[in-house]
Amino acid sequence: MTTTGAARPARAGAAAGRGAGKGGRATAASPRRRAREFALQGLYQWLLSGEDAGVVDAHIRGIEGFGDCDAVLYDALLHGCIAEAAELDAVIARRADRKTSLLSPVEHAALLIGTWELRHSIEVPYRVAINEAVELAKTFGGTDGHKFVNGVLDKAAAELRPAEVQARRGGPAA
Repeated sequence: MTTTGAARPARAGAAAGRGAGKGGRATAASPRRRAREFALQGLYQWLLSGEDAGVVDAHIRGIEGFGDCDAVLYDALLHGCIAEAAELDAVIARRADRKTSLLSPVEHAALLIGTWELRHSIEVPYRVAINEAVELAKTFGGTDGHKFVNGVLDKAAAELRPAEVQARRGGPAA
C-alpha cells in the first residue's frame, strides 16, 4: 500500500501468504484468507486516501501474490464494503465505544470486512467470520486491536444473526 505520510499496516509480509503458525513456522494462507488480506489492504488504502474503488482495486491486483487469492471473495469484500460503508459503519457504531472515524484504519477495515461477512456470507458460520476479522487485526493491526474487533463483532453478530448466535449459546432466538 502506498500512501503518502500514512502508516502502513504492520506485518505487511503476511499478505504475501506467510503467516506465523505454531512455533513460529511459516504457513501458507488459504485463498480465502488471502482474499481477506488483500481486501483489508484495499480498504486501508481507501480509508486513508479516499480514492475511487476502481483505483484501489487496480493497485491491489498489482501486488505480488494476488493471483493466489480467491478473487471472487476479494471483489465481494472490497466492493461490497466500500458500497455499503455507511450501513456497515452504522452497525459498528452501535456496538463500539467510539466513532468509526476515530478507529485505526486497520481495525476499521477489519470491522468492515467482518460486518459485511456477517450480513452477506450466511454460509460462513458467524464464529468463523468473527475469527477471520480478528486474525486480520492480529496480523496487520496494533497490539490489542484484535480484542476490540472481537468484542464489536461478537455484539454485531447477535444483531445480524440472532438465531445462529442463540443456537450456539444455547438460548431462545430473539
